[in-house]
Amino acid sequence: MKKIFAALLSASFLLSPIVASQASADDLRRPPVVVQKKVIVERTAVRPHWKKGHRISASERRRFSDVNDYRRYRLAPPPRGYRWVRADHDFLLIGVTSGVISNVIVVR
Repeated sequence: MKKIFAALLSASFLLSPIVASQASADDLRRPPVVVQKKVIVERTAVRPHWKKGHRISASERRRFSDVNDYRRYRLAPPPRGYRWVRADHDFLLIGVTSGVISNVIVVR
């Protein structure tokens, strides 16, 4: 039993360089793989700078999403007649009827 094991072990040591050289020879026969990198450059749109006292039209207000869970974003509760909206990543406190910005919180 020991002789058979020793013969198999020595055969594995002798055959391993042959198998390794065969694998490297296969790599040389294959054409090289060329990976082309595609670069996409996105132009960032000019973000509007919201200012206190600026009036937002009704069509612009439709694009904004209402923030009902203002505590989640650590915002103060809106006073009566105002609401928090999210414009891109900024939070605006606007008057419901007039559309005038009362407060701006910019998130960077």
